[in-house]
Parts: sequence; structure tokens; C-alpha cells
Amino acid sequence: MDLVWPLWVFLVFLAAFHGGQSRQDDVNVGAIFTLGSINGKVSRIAIKAAEADVNADPTVLGGRKLSITIHDSNFSGFLSIIGALQYMETDTVAIIGPQTSTMAHVLSHLANQLHVPLLSFTALDPSLSPLQYPYFIQTAPNDLFQMTAIAEIISYYGWGEVVAMYSDEDHSRNGVITLGDELSDRQCKISYKSALPPDPIGTREDIAAELNKIQMLESRVIVLHTFSKTGLLVFEVAKDLGMMEKGYVWIATAWLSTVLDSNSSLAPKTAETLRGALTLRPHTPDSKRKSDFIARWNEISNGSIGWNPYALYAYDTVWIIARAVKTFLDQSNNISFSDDPILGSFGKGPLNLQALSVFNGGDMLLNDILQTNITGLTGQIKFNPDRSLVQPAYDVINVQQNGFPVIGYWSNYSGLSVVTPETLYAKPANRSSANQHLNTVVWPGGTTTRPRGWVFPNNGRQLRIGVPRRVAYLDFVEQVNGTDEVRGYCIDVFLAAIKLLPYAVPHKFVLFGDGHKNPSYNELVNMIASDVFDAAVGDIAIVTNRTRIADFTQPYVESGLVVVAPVKKLNSSAWAFLRPFTPMMWAVTAIFFLIVGAVVWILEHRINDEFRGPPRKQFVTVLWFSFSTMFFSHRENTVSTLGRMVLLLWLFVVLIIDSSYTASLTSMLTVQQLSSPIKGIDSLITSTAPIGFQVGSFAENYMIEELNIPKSRLIALGSPEEYTSALENGTVAAVIDELPYVEVFLSNHCQFSTRGQQFTRSGWGFAFPRDSPLAVDMSTAILALSENGELQRIHNQWLRKTACRGSSDVDSDQLNIKSFWGLFLICGIACTLALIAYFFRTCQKFSRHLPEEGNRSSRSARLQTFLSYADEKEDRSKSRSKRKRNDQQRC
Repeated sequence: MDLVWPLWVFLVFLAAFHGGQSRQDDVNVGAIFTLGSINGKVSRIAIKAAEADVNADPTVLGGRKLSITIHDSNFSGFLSIIGALQYMETDTVAIIGPQTSTMAHVLSHLANQLHVPLLSFTALDPSLSPLQYPYFIQTAPNDLFQMTAIAEIISYYGWGEVVAMYSDEDHSRNGVITLGDELSDRQCKISYKSALPPDPIGTREDIAAELNKIQMLESRVIVLHTFSKTGLLVFEVAKDLGMMEKGYVWIATAWLSTVLDSNSSLAPKTAETLRGALTLRPHTPDSKRKSDFIARWNEISNGSIGWNPYALYAYDTVWIIARAVKTFLDQSNNISFSDDPILGSFGKGPLNLQALSVFNGGDMLLNDILQTNITGLTGQIKFNPDRSLVQPAYDVINVQQNGFPVIGYWSNYSGLSVVTPETLYAKPANRSSANQHLNTVVWPGGTTTRPRGWVFPNNGRQLRIGVPRRVAYLDFVEQVNGTDEVRGYCIDVFLAAIKLLPYAVPHKFVLFGDGHKNPSYNELVNMIASDVFDAAVGDIAIVTNRTRIADFTQPYVESGLVVVAPVKKLNSSAWAFLRPFTPMMWAVTAIFFLIVGAVVWILEHRINDEFRGPPRKQFVTVLWFSFSTMFFSHRENTVSTLGRMVLLLWLFVVLIIDSSYTASLTSMLTVQQLSSPIKGIDSLITSTAPIGFQVGSFAENYMIEELNIPKSRLIALGSPEEYTSALENGTVAAVIDELPYVEVFLSNHCQFSTRGQQFTRSGWGFAFPRDSPLAVDMSTAILALSENGELQRIHNQWLRKTACRGSSDVDSDQLNIKSFWGLFLICGIACTLALIAYFFRTCQKFSRHLPEEGNRSSRSARLQTFLSYADEKEDRSKSRSKRKRNDQQRC
């Protein structure tokens, strides 16, 4: 709100009637309050007490006198402006006030221009930014912290939505905006904002009209941010409308605690209207100075009003100014004023604008104020870099029949606690949810049970629950004999969950669909968002596009898309023994038999007579040895270490292959085998065959949008009978549908089978409007049904069918190379390493043998000699004698 020009209009108007400048030794300070208000009364008393205490101590101002003049604005912004302008004519170094944030926004422009600091402990609007208003200082915790405390209380009790009532002026309006931001950070929100006329002009009729609107809403948590006159009237009207009864939650900001603290004996009727409400009070730690001040309160107030924390802040604000002025003077600065060059540009005229002067030391005094670090009645007084006070905290108060006890505390350091904040400051900060606590609260209606915080809107109107009027798979949802009654698996789950809720849910089922075909479930969910239905119950799949417009409960049944296709029986044949392995598996196994036989022959040839002889005999030996290992019946002995190692490893591989083959063949010969050209969703996508889907299912959109299947390939089918006909006559190659439907379908149609794996994962749930608390409670109830076995009982009652037995998928039973490639890899590596080691050792022996045979010059001759040497039978006794002679010669 930019009120600069209206401000200068008032300034010019008033300057015409005042003239001259006063230069005195007194330190002039102004104060602007509505003295008829509670805070105005206690502030006047505390300010005058502080003035007297400062002047009684000559060491503070060095002999100067602190002179505080209090101006009564009398609930008028106009009078507040007049008071501020009057102070600017009397060489005022600082102003305490104004009392309201609305006037703080206005007068801060004047303070910025004339360099006079404004200090307020009641104008706590969070939007009063020090960047925009550098000369405005809040000497009490601003409403950012109060709204954070309220948001944490709401989150602590688990409420998701609140109603905010506020006076339609800057202070309350900006406070509610801040509350909304804090609630949003905690996954909560303000569902409705109720604006009241500015205090104190609101009437009973205005308030009743707003409360009647709130009664029609869902949320029963009401935050009241206003001032004392309007606030008390709201509670009075709420009591008359039955809104202070069980089920409601009222949280009032600090205005209510000032009423309770400053009025020691509330009228019984007023006290009754407040019972059960929560409110906050700025927390001030106990100290001797505070106790002494409270002890003398009756004397300085003449018993006219009780003290509240804002009296303490008023007292401390005076001392903040006094200490800052002392620092200012101790730095050899003088209190001086000069004409404002902007006002001087108007020249001398009848308005005499030169009566308003600029405080020359205003920026230095402002800096001294911000450097304050003292202990006052309210505790430590120190400003953070953002000008907020350190360690803001609040008492949480519950208005009860016998008083208004403190049920806990909130601090910006540790959150909610039943321990005083100053105790927690000495410990490491811990704001985890497990460490947030408040004592027992007596809520409206006298109950100590936490209110649910919401009701069904429109004062108990029955929930309109949309139910799909299905024409197929009636075990899930079925209309009863043409009536409005419904039954089925989904209905029984819903009714069982409703019974577990701690409150009644009045409802009626409304059928959706024409009864000739299954309705569109996307349209059903959309009708929740358009407020045609309050919920939807049935076989509703939880898919992404539906969750964008509605909230779903926890799934009560697993679902997902599967492929159903015709299958044919595979009868036993002369070649049935080949089925356990795929062709690739057979080929790789045969190759490895030959490889291992060849490797063992190479390793044994020079030293084992059983692997020697004519080439034809050796070839037959290799083949015989290779394949006889399949039955562990090989008769040839292996004598080399490398040969035995390779053979041992190969026999282990053969054992695994034999066992797997036997088990698979046994299964295939004893269980009926089914086969189909459709292997799963991948083979279906790559084909051009038509695909069936159930009318109303999300499968159609999924296949088009996610699988990129042309719509021309899709054929809508409305019932299991249509499934059967289309699959048998070839109208469709396969049907894609949700798993629960498929299970029911296959229980009666054994000529079909699922192909491949389930390729989506989802579930069925009940749909509610976005952010509906009933969705959360129903999810909890569904989990309880699952844990106690009731959900399974309902499933067995409606959906337990006799499935086709003795069938399996031959394609999935065949063993392929993927299952054994690790074994073959290990065996291949072992053979390779053995050959390398054998070749290296043979080369070493050949190099020792070569001098005895003579050196050959040609490479081909040398290779021929090596091959001849490798083919010769090794005389192991001769080799041992030769090694023995060599050893003796070395010795």
C-alpha cells in the first residue's frame, strides 16, 4: 500500500498550524497508542514506569531527562498521523509505536524521510520489511514466528486443512498469508479465508454471516487472527451457533492471551464462550527483575488492569531507546536537527513546512539501537541480522473451566515442548517429530480426545458415491434386480472399511452408466472433480492420469495388465525327449562334449597309452570318451594332473545338466503342455494381429499412448462371452485386460491362458476429491482389513474360483543357454588355462631335447621336429634319470 502522497497531504496541512523549533536538553521520545485498548492501557503504564526508572538513574543519560509524550490515536489512523507529525516538530529522537501494522506502513515513510526511528512491539506484521522501512524496528517477535507456531501445532495434531478468520486490514491479512505459507511447508493448507470488518467496527450480523458459511465447510479447525473486541464477539456468536461444541478446534492468536492476562475476572458468560480454545502468549522467561516489576504492577496501575507480556515489551522498549541514546552521546554525538531540503524547496509560505526537521543523528541512533544486547524483563534483547529478536518463543495456553493453564511451549529453536525454552537452549536443537510434545488439551465440548478436524460438508448431507453399472464381471460390482442397491466384492470391501472408521459416514450409492455397456472409468473419476460425486467405489484402477484429479485410497487388490491368448495342447511324441532343452542349448552342450574330449586327449596323448595308437583309433577314443562322460561311464583313465582337473570340472557340469534335464523332462511328461504363437506383450506388439480389450478399461489408452499400438488394431469387447468368441474365431489374436478380470475369466475357460508376465503393476482403490481426509482414514481402514484377514475373507467369498489344473507353458519350461552360461564359461576357461600350461611345459622339454637331435636351420624343419616330439610317447623313467644326472653334476 503506497500512502506517500496522502501522508504528505496531511503533513502540509498540519505544518501550516505549527511553527518554530525547540532545542532543549531533554531527550524527547513520542509514543502513539490507542489508550482505550488493552495493549494501549498496559503500554502507557509500563512506558511511564520505564521513563521514571531511566530518569532515576543519572548514569544512563548523563544528567539529561528522558521525556516521553504519549498520543492517543483512539482507533483512528488519521489521529495517528497527526500525532506523528506533532512529534516531528518537537525534535523527537524516536517514536514508540504505532500500535497497528496499518499505521506502521504509513508512518514508516515519514520516519524514513526524517530519520526518526520507530519502535513497535505491537505492529508485528511480517511484511514490514527492513529493506523498505529501514527506520522501523519491531521490539517483540513478529507474527512470522507466531504463525509458524500455529502451523506446527496444526501439523502436530495431524490436521490437513484449516479455516482462517481475520480482520480485513494489513496486520491480520498479512499474518494469514504467512500462516498459509507455513502450513504449505507442512503439507497442510488454508481451505477457506473468512474476512471480517476491521476492528472494532465489525457487527454481530457480519460475524454470524461468516460463521454460517464456515458451518457449511468440511474443516472444523478455525484460526482466529484479529483483535480483542472482534475476537470476543466471534466467540460469543460461535457459542450461540453451536460452534464451541465437540468436534470444533479454535486457535486464537496472541490477542486472546492479552485479554485473559489483563482481565483477572472475566464475566462468566465470556469465559464460557472461550472454553476449549487454544491461544498463544509471547514467552518471557522468569527472572528476579520480572518478578519485581510484576510485584509493583498493582501500585503503578492502581489496580486498573492486569499486566500482560506487552507491558514488559513496552518497558524494555523504553530501555532500548535509553541505552541507545546513552551510546550515541558517549560517542561525542550531539542531538541536533536540520531542515529537510525537500520541504525547503517549497519556499516560505503559509504552510510553514520548515517546522518539520530531520534528525541529523538518526542513522547513528538507529545503528546503536540495532546493536542492543541487554537483558530486560522479557529476557535477552538482541537483534539478528534480519532485525528479528533472538530466541522467539510462545506459551501455548488452553482455556479451561478452572483457568487457562500453559500446556506447552513453542520456540524457534526446538519447536513444541512441555519444557521451557530456556532449558532447551542449553541442549542441541532437536526438532524431529518424535520430540514434539504438548500436554493434554481440553477441547470444545469438554473432551480430551483429539478432534478429527473435519466433517462431511453441508452439515451431514449424505455422500454421493458413484458406482459403475457394469454389464460383465458382476462379481465385482452388480446392480441388484434393477433397483438402486448394489453388491459385489468392491462394495463389501468399502462397507467393511467404513465400519472401522471411528465416525459415521452417511452415504448413498449412485449408479453410473447406461446398463448396456461398461461405463468409462475416466469419466467416473472426472465426475468427482466436477462435484457430481463425492467419491467413487468399484473396480477402479489407480493410474497416473486419474491420480491427477482425485485422491485414491490404499489399493485393496493387486492389479495390472496381462495378455490372454488361445493355447493348444502339446501331446507326447517320438521327439518329446528333446523338449527340455532349446536347440541352442543342445548345440552348445554337444560342442562342449567334443571340446572337453579333445582337450583331455591333448593333455594325455604323450603319457597315456589309452590315448595313443593309429589316428582312426584315437579319433574314436576322443568321441567315445567325450560322450561317455554324460553317463559317467568312460573307461579311459587320466594320469596327468591337468587332465584330471579338466575332467573333474567337466563331470560337475555334466551332473548339473543331467539333473536339470531329468527334472524338466519329468515335468513335461506328467503335466499337460500348452503352446501358443503369442509369447507375451513383446511378441504381440511386434505383430500386426488385432488385440481385444474390455470396454471402459484404461487398457485402451495405455496401449495407444504407452505401447504405441495403432488404434486400428484395437477391438473393444464387452463381456467374457465376447472374449471367448473373438479369441476362438480369430477376430483377435489376444486380449489385454486387468489381472482380477483375467483370473475370473480363466477359471471358466481353460482353452485360454496368460502369455508372458504381467507387464504393468497397479491396484484398485476408492476415489475421493483431492486432499480429502476421508481418503486417508479409508486407507488406514483397508490396511486394518488386510492385517486382520477380513480382506482375504471377502475375496474368497466373491472371487474364489476353481482354476484350470494341470496346464503349463512349454515355452517357459524349456531350459536355455541363459541358465547355464556361467558353467560353460568356467569350463571353457579351465580348458584354455590347461592347454596354455601344457603347451608351455612341452616347449620347455622340447628346448632341452633339441641339442640332442641337432640344430635345424629351417623354421619348417624345426616345427616338424616339434610336432614329431609332441606326438612321441614320453619316456618318463628316462626323463627322471636325466634329471637326476643333471642334479648330480650341479652338486
